[in-house]
Amino acid sequence: MRKLIYGMNLTLDGYIAAPGDDIGWSGPPSRELFQWWLEQEKASGLSLYGRKLWETMSSYWPTGDRQPGATAAEIEFARNWRDTPKVVFSSTIDEVGWNARLVTGDAIAEITRLKAGDGAPMNIGGATLAGAAMRAGLIDEYVIAVHPVLVGAGTPFFTALDSRVDLDLLQTRTFPGGVVLSRYGTRR
Repeated sequence: MRKLIYGMNLTLDGYIAAPGDDIGWSGPPSRELFQWWLEQEKASGLSLYGRKLWETMSSYWPTGDRQPGATAAEIEFARNWRDTPKVVFSSTIDEVGWNARLVTGDAIAEITRLKAGDGAPMNIGGATLAGAAMRAGLIDEYVIAVHPVLVGAGTPFFTALDSRVDLDLLQTRTFPGGVVLSRYGTRR
């Protein structure tokens, strides 16, 4: 069975985006944090995206390695992003590119099917999609990189749950700029 990992940068008050889908609160990540995320992406065998995150990622990373001033890590991230298979879940877009396929039907059924297979871990991103997977009990690991900023409102990382989920702390690490990363595994 494949592991499903939900990880993102978030504010100290728990938001992945401020009002208006603003993600500018995080600023550019430190080299160390970007490298850490790159290693996670390279270890993933499949990326699952909700529509909004797909639109954000696909607007930059297909050509991220050709941007002026791109660092070696950004070049590697862009190439890895293009090469990694992706599944986009949306009922409002008609097509996707860059090694991705579109699922317009039951996201939970498809994620459950994908988890049942063998292979490298899968990453899931996008608050709505990840929230549905969270409520269905499909998330195996949570990775949160907490930035020292409060935005007061926006898109929360965690969704409302019907029952308690017990977690085990797997890792903590501090990065430049006061970013604290924590990894938690779901206790089964």
